[in-house]
Amino acid sequence: MDKEKQKLSIEVARLYYQSSLSQQEIAEKLNVSRPTISRLLNYAKEKGYVQITIFDPFSDLFEIEQKLKEKYHLSDVQVAFSPDPEYNSISEYLTSYAAEYLEGIIKSGDIIGISWGTTMHKTVSKMNHLDIKGVEVVQLKGGIAYFDVNNYAFETLTLFAEKLNTKAKTFPLPVILDSKIAKDLVVEDRHISKVISLGRQANIAVFTVGTVQSESLHFRLGYFTESEEKALKENAVGDICSRFFDENGKISDEEINSRTIGIELEELKKKEKSILIAGGDRKVKAIHGALVGGYANVLLIDKFTAMKLLNY
Repeated sequence: MDKEKQKLSIEVARLYYQSSLSQQEIAEKLNVSRPTISRLLNYAKEKGYVQITIFDPFSDLFEIEQKLKEKYHLSDVQVAFSPDPEYNSISEYLTSYAAEYLEGIIKSGDIIGISWGTTMHKTVSKMNHLDIKGVEVVQLKGGIAYFDVNNYAFETLTLFAEKLNTKAKTFPLPVILDSKIAKDLVVEDRHISKVISLGRQANIAVFTVGTVQSESLHFRLGYFTESEEKALKENAVGDICSRFFDENGKISDEEINSRTIGIELEELKKKEKSILIAGGDRKVKAIHGALVGGYANVLLIDKFTAMKLLNY
């Protein structure tokens, strides 16, 4: 009798857990009562025929966050879950997470500086409209590009401002000019200087990091000569707001930096929240350099990239 009960409990467990039948459906199928099915399922668990394992993908995220905070002396780290390490998956989950984070921290009266790029555009696109007032949004760097590649500068800025019930202050200029002389003349314009000044006043800065790989947006936008591009690939690991830095977070090319229109990296260190949103294997070096340089005090990152950053 006991052996028959064991066999029946296993059959019931298969129907319930593998075939996804309800207890009532199993009872009708085997011509027994539903309470009998319930008792057989409990019996199968007691005997060890059924073992339930719960996989919690978030269980180790807190530990990772704490370790990253300590390693890079950050005030806050938020690690987003991603089901796999492919960049497209990371990008989708990270930008959704970042959108929710920004919705939670932005308040009336904030001045928010924002950069551009695909990560920023995807993040802003996923944000909901916020019922707040008195927020100012300012572009942290020039955004016009006279090429066929879209940098999403205008779309990102205007959409962000719209979702915060405000108007954006823009840089109607390329981010990198051909000479320091041209750049110095441009930033003396009172309209441009007001935008730069507002960027310095911003209490929140939101940005990502770019890479120095061939597919980098800056290279595809045609801002650099062939020799400049080669030098950046040799000496830099990434950029924030189009200011390129090396693995130690130091400006990698002072001449190019002198031609760049936008916020200085040192200004980011003064922000109440200097928020870096970045993920993906190809950005590990750039994220590390940015954090070593101290340009962010808040990091939003995915689990896979976070793990590689801890081991970097």
